[in-house]
Amino acid sequence: MFTKRFSKANLLMVGLLIFLASCGQDNGPVQWRGPERTGYYPDKELLSQWPDSGPPLIMKLSGIGKGHSTPLFYKDKIYVTGRKDTLEYLSAFNEKAELQWQVPYGKAWYKSFPDSRCTPAIEKNKIYLITGSGEVVCHDARNGDQIWYVNADDTYDGNIWQYGVSESPLLTDDAVIYTTGGKENSLIALDKENGSLIWKAQSIGGARGYASHIQVEYAGIPIIIAQTARDVMGVDARNGDLLWHYNLIDYHEIAMGKGNNINTPVYQDGKFYITSGYNHPGMLFEIGDDGHSVNLLWTNNELDCHLGGVILKDGFLYQSNWQNNSQGRWICADWSTGDIQWEKDWYNKGSIISADGLLYLYEEKWGHVALLKPNSKHFDLISEFQIKEGAGPHWAHPSIYNGYLYLRHGDIIVVYDVNDH
Repeated sequence: MFTKRFSKANLLMVGLLIFLASCGQDNGPVQWRGPERTGYYPDKELLSQWPDSGPPLIMKLSGIGKGHSTPLFYKDKIYVTGRKDTLEYLSAFNEKAELQWQVPYGKAWYKSFPDSRCTPAIEKNKIYLITGSGEVVCHDARNGDQIWYVNADDTYDGNIWQYGVSESPLLTDDAVIYTTGGKENSLIALDKENGSLIWKAQSIGGARGYASHIQVEYAGIPIIIAQTARDVMGVDARNGDLLWHYNLIDYHEIAMGKGNNINTPVYQDGKFYITSGYNHPGMLFEIGDDGHSVNLLWTNNELDCHLGGVILKDGFLYQSNWQNNSQGRWICADWSTGDIQWEKDWYNKGSIISADGLLYLYEEKWGHVALLKPNSKHFDLISEFQIKEGAGPHWAHPSIYNGYLYLRHGDIIVVYDVNDH
């Protein structure tokens, strides 16, 4: 559905600009937290300040189903997942905000927090998704037709943690990576073309976690950095060999949230940072020279990001932290040492991304959105506005495509023009 906020001529022009900007070759996956899974979006020439009421609202999409997954833009369509009744649906809208198709792709999680969580990965006209119940599926991005389906959790004896599956798929050269956890395996790699098994990584015990993973290149090895409920691990993306693992559960000192490893790792130059809420410490690790070991460099219990991800910018970490499930602050820390640079109360904790040198914050309780200048000295707020439509927590991470800011709140998406025209 579409809500008109300006003239039809302007809307058609916006659609044309989106279409023209999206044409061209498929240069890599469109996926969770941007093309490199870092929270960075490559858009340039964006607004450096917003009007008091926020940037221009150009469209609103509804009827997508409930969820916290991030909207994606690929070629000429907007894609998003959402839950309706017991099923998860994938919806595609064109550049004029018209629904093109909507198809079910699997079973939603049925216990606590059942709304859809998976942000798809799209590559070469194929959409890869993971349901809250542990199914891995592939659909055609052009028409929504199912290409293959694997009940990965049942087939590979997975062990789902208490809030279901929240992982967004990681694509390697030839595979879709899925975390099983459990006694049989820790990770599996499924062929992108047909869903068949390529490799299984040995079990290290414990259930799966909630975090989405990354792949890095180090010591000549493509290393998948993944988390279960108990460990962080490095797995060779070529064959599934377990390179190293490190027990995290010993650092989860309170019963609440124990094993809830949530956020995607942040990597730079052989080091990676992981964080989750509940007073679990933020932790910086260094991979050994040969890629087959890992060493813990520092921990800091103030750096316990709950759900919103982290941005590494010019040697400093920017994120929110956890005071309790309903409260949190924004915080900046030194990447090398973990030393806190500043901590700020700004409404509540939330998610963070970056584009064109600035930070975009989306606060989870009341829907405030901010444009922030990266500054290790203080919380350097430029502009802010509030999203008042939709329902439920504002847990979906923002995304930016072709100068348009996509913000989701439950079963609606609002799109803002942040191009510096």
